[in-house]
Amino acid sequence: MTAEFELEGQSFVALNGGPQFKFTEAVSFAVGCEDQAEIDYYWEKLTADGGRPVACGWLADRYGLFWQIVPKAWDAYYKDPERAARVMQAMMKMVKLDIAKLEEAAR
Repeated sequence: MTAEFELEGQSFVALNGGPQFKFTEAVSFAVGCEDQAEIDYYWEKLTADGGRPVACGWLADRYGLFWQIVPKAWDAYYKDPERAARVMQAMMKMVKLDIAKLEEAAR
């Protein structure tokens, strides 16, 4: 009924609660990516075989688990409120995040 696993040094315990408990966006994993190639890689792998894009860097994998595929530099975009507003406007138009466009908005 349970499975224990570790990701990036963080321990997790998963519980099979039965079919009445579905995955929702309330729980997601975030993957911080170094560059656009890494974003593209995880996006392709996690949307394959029945996964689906959602919006703003979010996707659902084939099991219905939600993921945020974001740049590792994400926090740097949000230190200045004006910069953050520009980045947020650009991000809201995206499904898979485009680092070059986010950086352009940040400038």
